[in-house]
Amino acid sequence: MEALIRIVDDEETVRNSEIFIFKLAGIPAAAYSSAEEFLAKDDLTVPGCIILDLRMLEMSGLQLQRCLLEKGSDLPIIFLTGHGTVDAAVMALKNGAVDFLQKPAKPERLLEVVKVHLQQNKELRLSKALIQEKINKFERLTDREKEVLREVATGKLNKQIANELNIAEQTVKIHRGNAMHKLGLRSALDASAFLLDIGRVTGDE
Repeated sequence: MEALIRIVDDEETVRNSEIFIFKLAGIPAAAYSSAEEFLAKDDLTVPGCIILDLRMLEMSGLQLQRCLLEKGSDLPIIFLTGHGTVDAAVMALKNGAVDFLQKPAKPERLLEVVKVHLQQNKELRLSKALIQEKINKFERLTDREKEVLREVATGKLNKQIANELNIAEQTVKIHRGNAMHKLGLRSALDASAFLLDIGRVTGDE
């Protein structure tokens, strides 16, 4: 899925200027005249980043930022504003903004910042997708296979696991083999790393 830059600014000249900059650079961009329009029309599942004005009518940039945090959005936010204050910058960065630039930002600087965060968001989305794929594989295991795998991940031998779970050692071998095969794992160390990756080290999830 191609990344998209979102420009949220109530000044038409600013929106048009930034759209032109990104068009020349061959980077897809969409412009919104308000936070409300952005929330109504944008698809947050599309990777990319947001260039956000600080002060706008109705919902401000900081309010939109908080709203996106509540929605669980991982889109990087770059504040670009002519109304920057130290307090506003601190608040924006504290809430997860990745940069805070003063208007008018030089095109070269704006492109530099945007390209960095587009790549970071792409890598983050890829990492999340890989983790989700692992979780899906894990959830397809039987309850007993999950139970045995967790014990394997601690480095226990089959005999120890059998005693721990009060089942036959041969049964442990079967479940262990099935789980390792389904997940493409080769060792107890692999099993430990896999469970850490997906946050399933214990059976409390």
